[in-house]
Amino acid sequence: MSFLELNDVEKHFGGLPAVGGVSLRVDKGEILALVGPNGAGKSTLLKAISGMQPATRGSIKFLGQELTGLKAHSVRGHGIAMVLQTPRVFESMTVLENVVVGATFGRSDGRPNSTAATGSALEALEFVGLSSYANEEVHSLNLHQQRFLELARALAGKPKLLLLDEVMAGLNDTELQASIDIVRLARDQLGITVIWVEHVMSAVMALAERIAVLDLGLLIADGEPTEVMQMPEVVTAYLGSEIVA
Repeated sequence: MSFLELNDVEKHFGGLPAVGGVSLRVDKGEILALVGPNGAGKSTLLKAISGMQPATRGSIKFLGQELTGLKAHSVRGHGIAMVLQTPRVFESMTVLENVVVGATFGRSDGRPNSTAATGSALEALEFVGLSSYANEEVHSLNLHQQRFLELARALAGKPKLLLLDEVMAGLNDTELQASIDIVRLARDQLGITVIWVEHVMSAVMALAERIAVLDLGLLIADGEPTEVMQMPEVVTAYLGSEIVA
């Protein structure tokens, strides 16, 4: 049984297919990067998996269970969390309160009591390096820190699969390395499988163990990063020149 299995997944907006029939398998413990040009369908595919934009056709199975057609909160209850490029924080709450929401409502093993939820939230804030901001108002955080807050909220729900949508865009070198380290530790220490949409190719090549390339809603390549990024069809569709390892 595959950890995650997509079979002929399509997502249409009106009559236009943003994702045109993608089949893909993801193994437990992988860090898989989804790359491709703007408009390739990468973020749409993640949102189809998460239930934010349910698939029009096809099958999405997670740990053998069919997720196609489920609403986002139901998918989250199966152990799949998504972090978006633009943070969606609760501005009226403190940093800790934001993460407690994820700990309370995002778990696949039942809703914890308030003490347990707070404990999970504090652990998640410590993991992403925001524990010193726990009692601060969210507006005191910069964009990079708010993305880490979103990540902490996802991690507090103890997900099995983490979907990341361009969470490293616009970061400086220090912030980028910190983000890479946290994603790697989430897999290595917490056992979380990661699917990650990203345009920052230096981060992709440093972190991803496998790359799937989308173009015009179709999967055009899938494999080991250095090999995939030198395939002629990938170069033509996206890169413009080969990446030298």
